[in-house]
Amino acid sequence: MAIVDRHQRSSERKMFSLCPFWQTSTTMNNSSSSSSTKNLNHNGSRHSEMVAAKRSKTVSSIARSLLPPRRRLRLDPSNKLYFPYEPGTQARSAIRLKNTSKSHVAFKFQTTAPKSCFMRPPGGILAPGESIIATVFKFVERPENNEVQVDLKSKVKFKIMSLKVTAGVDYLPELFDEQRDQVTVERILRVVFLDMGRPSPALDKLKRQLAEAEAAFEARKKPAPDTGPRVVGEGLVIDEWKERREKYLARQQVEAVDST
Repeated sequence: MAIVDRHQRSSERKMFSLCPFWQTSTTMNNSSSSSSTKNLNHNGSRHSEMVAAKRSKTVSSIARSLLPPRRRLRLDPSNKLYFPYEPGTQARSAIRLKNTSKSHVAFKFQTTAPKSCFMRPPGGILAPGESIIATVFKFVERPENNEVQVDLKSKVKFKIMSLKVTAGVDYLPELFDEQRDQVTVERILRVVFLDMGRPSPALDKLKRQLAEAEAAFEARKKPAPDTGPRVVGEGLVIDEWKERREKYLARQQVEAVDST
């Protein structure tokens, strides 16, 4: 009986030695399940990171949309355009724009009534700290049946937009279309009429700004002053063209002498 048991155990050992793939298969299954678990954990962590990044980006974009836009220009007046109420005439208003940022800024006007309003200048570029007074023209229509207008407000509005630009760039209105994502709406201005027969601080300020804007416009129209010929030493006037001509003739004489 013992002999039979020994033969049986020996045959079992031979079978195991002849079929080693059973053990490797079990080992491989265990390792593959372990690697699958690691891949699942890795993929899960990456997915969580992506979801968290998207969520953070969404929250930051919402936060930016809720925050007020950063102003590049300081306006004076800040939210209104005052016009003298003179029906049947082309009234004028004025507004000062100052670049309060550290970079060059392009600005542009838009209005809801382009047929009856225009701006001078309609746009431009301001260096850091530079300011300009823009003049706005509007035709004031007469009230129907010559009725006295009690409410001196208007539905016409103006929008001032700004755009950060690099120094040396020429102003083009197309800049605001090409870089639409970078454009900031500085302010939307309401039109308010002033009664010319009733003195007010707003009316006095408007007159001062219009006078300053007109003086600046006339100064820009004047040609650059002619500095004249250069003056060197004690009142010696040098005509540059004559000087170059004399040098050329002297050089010709020297060359003629050398050739002989």
